[in-house]
Order: sequence, then C-alpha cells, then structure tokens
Amino acid sequence: PRAPGALRLSELRGGRLALLREIEKAKPIKCGTFGATSLQQRYLATGDFGGNLNIWNLEAPEIPVYSVKGHKEIINSIDGVGGLGIGEGAPEIVTGSRDGTVKVWDPRQKDTPVANMEPVQGESKRDCWTVAFGNAYNQEERVVCAGYDNGDIKLFDLKTMSLRWETNIKNGVCSVEFDRKDVNMNKLVATSLEGKFHVFDMRTQHPTKGFASVSEKAQKSTIWQVRHLPQNRDIFMTSGGAGSLHLWKYEYPAQRSKKDSEGAEMGVAGSVSLLQNVTLSTQPISSLDWSPDKKGLCVCGAFDQTVRVLIVTKLNKV
Repeated sequence: PRAPGALRLSELRGGRLALLREIEKAKPIKCGTFGATSLQQRYLATGDFGGNLNIWNLEAPEIPVYSVKGHKEIINSIDGVGGLGIGEGAPEIVTGSRDGTVKVWDPRQKDTPVANMEPVQGESKRDCWTVAFGNAYNQEERVVCAGYDNGDIKLFDLKTMSLRWETNIKNGVCSVEFDRKDVNMNKLVATSLEGKFHVFDMRTQHPTKGFASVSEKAQKSTIWQVRHLPQNRDIFMTSGGAGSLHLWKYEYPAQRSKKDSEGAEMGVAGSVSLLQNVTLSTQPISSLDWSPDKKGLCVCGAFDQTVRVLIVTKLNKV
C-alpha cells in the first residue's frame, strides 16, 4: 500500500534460496540490469516508477553510486552492454519509458544521456515497453532495438545516430532480445501481447522489405519475456501470461539469403520448434534470466510474488 521499491538479495544454498538482505527504496522499481558493469563490481542499474535511473553497489546499497532523473514518466525497460565481458565499447545503459523516449547513458557522464531517441515534432509519443542492445562487436558499432505499445519495433543505429529499420507487429511489443549482444546482428526475437512471437533474421537487410521473419503463436496470453540461452543462441525461453515457460529452438534454412527479381539480397527465415513447456504459476511470469555460468540454470519472477530457480536438463542434446 505504501508502494516503496524493494531490492532483495538471495543466494542458493543446497537447493534452497536464502535471503541475505532486503533494502527498501522510496520509489517502486520496474526493471534492472547488470549488463554495464564488470563481474567484479556487479553494480545493478535500475529504472523506477519516478523515471529515475540508479546504479547500486550491492555491497553498500544505501546510496546509489550513480543517479539521474532520466525520464518524465516510469522507466519500463533497461538493458546494459560493455560490462560482464558482453560487447565492446563503453559500459552503456539504455532506458525506455512511458514518456515515449529511449535514452542511452554512460555512467561516466553525469546527468545527460549520450543518445536520446524521441518522437519527431508532430509524431504522437508511444509508450516504450522494451529495449535491447545489439551489434556491439567492436568499439564503433552498436544498435538499440525498442518495442512500443502499438506494435512498433524500431532499430536505432548508435554509430550513425539514425533510425536504421522499423516495422510493426500489430500488437504491443512486450520484450525484444538479440540472440547475442556482442556479435554481428544475427537474430532478434520480439514477443507480443497476443501470445505471438517473431524471430527476425538480422543478417540480411533488404532495401525495401527489411528483415525476413517467422512468427509463432505460442499461447493465448501475453508473452512477457524472451531470453536466449547464453551457451546456445539458437535456444530461447519465453515466459507467459498463463504462468508458463516455453523452450524453443530455431532452425536455420538451407540458405539464409537469396536474390530477389531485381538482384538485391533478401533474407530467408527459418523455423521454430517447441522443445518443452511447463506451467509453474497461476499468475503471469513477468521476468526471466539464465545463468551465464551454469548451463540450464535460470530464475524467474511472477505476479504471485514468488521467485523460482529452475534447472533445464539435456540442453547439450538438442
């Protein structure tokens, strides 16, 4: 009822989760990432309901090590790159907000974002629900993908500071993720409100048709999140509004590109197959993450206020 934010730190002890500490914050916290920090520091960057971006040292989390009023409204989504050995370049953070803007931050630069993607004058602002970094394979290249409440997906090229590609999947975009942040763009998965997800082959961009894609109706309810397996980028998990997790595998086509009638290269989409699914909760599973170290270990949070740690076996056989 008081609506504060809470950070809970737990560790695995003999198959059980032990709570180490709980820290209360003034504003409710919507999203977080470790992606812009080193494994030694493990600083957590969070976005809250007041539009604030904070970075916390979990060893001493009373006062943030970096704080900025980043947006006018709630920060819905956050992603980091350049830390944890993921991606080249600066340790940057991207935030997407209800105020319609997507901003990129470098914690070494106080108060102002290094990039600000906002609607042009006269264009209606859309609620940005999800953001993700990609293409960070050298010091210069980097893109941000953003998904919006009206089904828009926009790909911003941070090297040229321009909109590289956009499309619309006709339903609110709940989650986007590249299969890897630190390679030449390969695949992008976008999930939606109506239980569909789309896999875009990002290797070949056609001048007019954009990227080839395959879509799959996974379930009847919202797909809240998609996360690729760190040890195999062709396997990914989606979490759903019906409290279920679905494990998928992407199969590449015989040829990933072909020439159209004018001789321009265009991509060819592959196919997806369901490996396994499980229902864990009567409430939506809204967040999900894989362990980068232990293959198959994952954690998810649901609207029933339960955190579950799971192990997925036989991943080396698919």
